[in-house]
Formats: sequence, C-alpha cells, structure tokens
Amino acid sequence: MNDSNIFDELMKLLNQPGPVNWALAAQIADHLTGERQPIDPWLADEYIDLTRLAQLRITDATSLDPGPLVDTIPLDQAEWATRNLRSFRYLVEPLADKLADAPSTGAMDAVLKPLAPALLGMQMGVMVGLLSQKVLGQFDVGLPTADHGDLYYVVPNIEAFATEHRLDPRQVRLWAALHEVIHQVQFARQWVRPHFRKLIEDYIASMEVDTSAFGDRMADFNDPARLAEMMQEGGGFPSLLSGPEHSDQLEAIQAFLSIIESHGEHLMDRAAADLLPDLSGIRAAMTERRDASSEESMLGGMFGTEMNRGRYLPGDSFCSEVESRWGGEALTRIWDGPGNLPTLAELGDATGWAARVLLEDPSSP
Repeated sequence: MNDSNIFDELMKLLNQPGPVNWALAAQIADHLTGERQPIDPWLADEYIDLTRLAQLRITDATSLDPGPLVDTIPLDQAEWATRNLRSFRYLVEPLADKLADAPSTGAMDAVLKPLAPALLGMQMGVMVGLLSQKVLGQFDVGLPTADHGDLYYVVPNIEAFATEHRLDPRQVRLWAALHEVIHQVQFARQWVRPHFRKLIEDYIASMEVDTSAFGDRMADFNDPARLAEMMQEGGGFPSLLSGPEHSDQLEAIQAFLSIIESHGEHLMDRAAADLLPDLSGIRAAMTERRDASSEESMLGGMFGTEMNRGRYLPGDSFCSEVESRWGGEALTRIWDGPGNLPTLAELGDATGWAARVLLEDPSSP
C-alpha cells in the first residue's frame, strides 16, 4: 500500500467505536512492519532447543520458581506486532479513562471525544510497529505484557543483530534465549504484572490533560504531511499530557525497571559464564545498539518523559552486593512481594534496603 492510499484508509478508520481505535492501530502497525518473512524450520527448532537449555541453566542459577512452562515461539516482525498490539493495552486504557474523566468544555466535547480514540490507536500502532523492527525478543521491550508470558523470538532481528556486530550467531541465539527465560522467571510471580500496571495507573492519574492542544491536533488530521510527522512521533500524544518532571510515581516506575534489568544481568552472569565466551562482546554490542537508537523507550514515547528502562540508574551493583553480603536467598527476597522491591534511593544503598527488608539484623537473610 502506498502512502497516499494509507492516508485515505486512515481517514476512514478515524470513526471506529471504542475508547481506543484498535483498527487504526492495526492498520498502522501492519504498514510499518511490512511483508511477512518465513522462518526457516531448522532455525526455529534451534531456538526452541536453546530455550530448553536456558531454562535448565537459569533454574540452576536462582532459587526462584520458574513458573509453568510457556510456549517458545520464533516469529518475524509482522507476526510479533500482530500478537503484541494489545499486549500493552494497560498503557493506553488508563489514558482513555483519564480523557473520559477530564473536565468537560465546549472544545473538549467537540474535539476530545472523537479525536482521543484515534490518537491512542495511532500511538499504539506506531509504537508497536516501530518496535517490531528492532526488538530481539518479548522482554527486549523492557515491559511486561498484559496477560501472557510466551517467549517470542523475533528471528530476523536477532540474526541481523549478530551479523551487523560480527558476533557468533549461535552465541547470540543462546544469549537471547537466556535473556527471555530470565525475564519470564521474574514475571512468573503472580504479583509482578498487576503491580507494574498499578504503577502505570498511578503515574497517569498524576498527569493532567492539556485541553488547549486538542484543537491543533484536529487540524493536523486534515494535513497529510503533518499526519505523516505525527506517525513518526508516535501519534503526537505526549504533547497533550503534562505532569511533574520528578514524582514519587515516576521514581517507582524507574526503580522497578532498573531492578528488573540489573537482576537480569546478574542472573545472566551466573548462568552464561561458561556458555558464552563472547558475553562481554554481546553486551558491548547491545550497549552500542541502545546508544545508537534515536527512538525513545516505549514508555518515554507514550508519556513524553524520560523512561530509560533502568540502564542509566544506580542498580548495576545492587544485586551483586546483596548476594555477596547476605547470600543468594536474601536476593530472592526482592520477589516475595512489591514491598520488598528496592526504591530508587535503595538501588544505591543496599544496606538501607537490607535494613528495611531483612528485618532488624541485616547480616542474616
């Protein structure tokens, strides 16, 4: 479909019912992902076998219960986008509620109600479509899905990553399997997904709707050139929201993402030391890949704020310090419940976390 036709289709889709225009989201995501790419069956089998190996190694590396077995699904970008379009709906559904509850004005009734579902649908379609071009696996997004824990490998992206950085493709595949299994184990705790959704809801509740910006957005929908720019911007939604640059709600999200990532790196060190001779090279390539990306994180794109998945936060040494000082069982206490998660300040103060979580004597778990 060429650009002129897709804009015609977009205009037809603007009047879809519901608080989020999922039909518009699907059309945009499909346009951005392009043609389907068949996965070589032999290669798909290798990913499945590597996942079994990764599950054994991660089970040996942590006492955390890995949870029930989940499906291992190698797929291409288009299929990943199709399966995940609504997986992150918890990011937009609270926004839809926020807009519905906004104080009513003449402009609000005339512009917001018909425009908000299209903006939200555009936001999700663009974000998922663009992410499909670069994510290596399900947890490479850095966010949990709403309701499934299947292990998705975006095979063309993993293979391209290995080739681009001149890495051993077999080591990269195993690294991807370990990465996916590690995060599947983390999110196997029944409280983790609901807790993160609650963090998102609380953050959105702290934001305000800029009603004056909606008139400009309505004019943008009549301009194909501006509509194209909005698609590249992720729908132009962040400019319609405002909130504190620093808040307790934002810090709670940043701390959560930071401990997910730093604990994952800690388990990777334990599980992959003798399996991946080039683990340091893979990590260096991942850092280069992230630094070179001009796109914001999914959360940053949604809310127009700094959401960096924790990789610039002070959590790198937290897990190793906890384990070295109080033992591996102390580290697993993080996952006993949301009250045991380290705060943003505690990520740089393991002793403070231990004093709070490991009761009165931080020397014993």
